[in-house]
Amino acid sequence: MPSPTLIIFSGLSATGKTTIARELARRLGATYLRIDSIEQVLRESEAVTQPINELGYCVAYALAEENLHLGNTVVADSVNPLAITRNAWLNVAHRAQVRPVEIEIQCSDAIQHRRRVEERTTDIPGLILPTWDDVTSREYHPWDREHLVLDTATCSVEECVSLIVKRLRDL
Repeated sequence: MPSPTLIIFSGLSATGKTTIARELARRLGATYLRIDSIEQVLRESEAVTQPINELGYCVAYALAEENLHLGNTVVADSVNPLAITRNAWLNVAHRAQVRPVEIEIQCSDAIQHRRRVEERTTDIPGLILPTWDDVTSREYHPWDREHLVLDTATCSVEECVSLIVKRLRDL
């Protein structure tokens, strides 16, 4: 990919976002930013005594913008459930004068999605994973603009990554 791009992932927990985002970052040689990792470090920090709220996202925005200014493509991996966070990512791309690509990962098969939620483990020490009730009750705003939607109930990780790479080349 000749010019830096901000690739913004969204989707509920356990849909396959992280697996796809990591593989895409590896394939592109891109900087990979994961909100879960940032937020867990903040939770464990003695310097942070209040709820972290949007702090993890704000740290990620700053890191993304710095890397984009360096000419790196950035893959941002987060639930990104609210219009305000999605718009904030677009503002990062605008300030860095790069193209944003928004991707929503879904799992349309509720049984498969629930199984993933209930059976998964974390690679982030200390991270408490959400329950099925947490996932299904999470505030998640519907999208109001065009974006790439991939369904991991019908599309493998490799197929999803290939579709994203194709989209990037077509832009």
